[in-house]
Amino acid sequence: MRLLLALGNPGAKYRDTRHNIAWWLADRLALRWGGEPFRADGATAWTTGCGQPGVEIHKPLTYMNRSGEALAHLLAARRFDPAADMLVLVDDVALPAGRFRLRRRGSPGGHNGLASISASLGSDAYGRLRLGVGRPPDERIELAAWVLARMPQTEEEAALGAFPRAAEAVEYWLEHGSEAAMNRFNRPG
Repeated sequence: MRLLLALGNPGAKYRDTRHNIAWWLADRLALRWGGEPFRADGATAWTTGCGQPGVEIHKPLTYMNRSGEALAHLLAARRFDPAADMLVLVDDVALPAGRFRLRRRGSPGGHNGLASISASLGSDAYGRLRLGVGRPPDERIELAAWVLARMPQTEEEAALGAFPRAAEAVEYWLEHGSEAAMNRFNRPG
């Protein structure tokens, strides 16, 4: 089994925020692959990627900072190796809107959702697709307030404009693994 774990926050209050960009991509992937609607089941909402046999897309319902709790439930219920079979979809303030970067492993980089996943696994060895949401333009803006706010229309359009290529990157990762996908889709800068 291969698992795509899209980090975000449940509820209408958070639906359109930067922190939920991974959920937006998860929805696009499910639509692209003809997946069933997401359904809540315990700690996650999930769907199967019909056009991608053996792939499940999950959205933790535990809130971003406790994403590792949802992963622990998945590990108890399903057989997969997180280092080889899981790709975490996550927002990243270090990348501008419209950019993404694949990683095979790495530190959480200050992202509480990734820190929760790493703590649950006891390891940073899992793939991630980091989706750019940009940095606050003013250092006085708190990062939490920034990621929990909506993007301006131009940034949202840039972010959504990258989704077709990000979907291709996920599909390539599913077929060829992290290293090959990184080599093909990561751009310098």
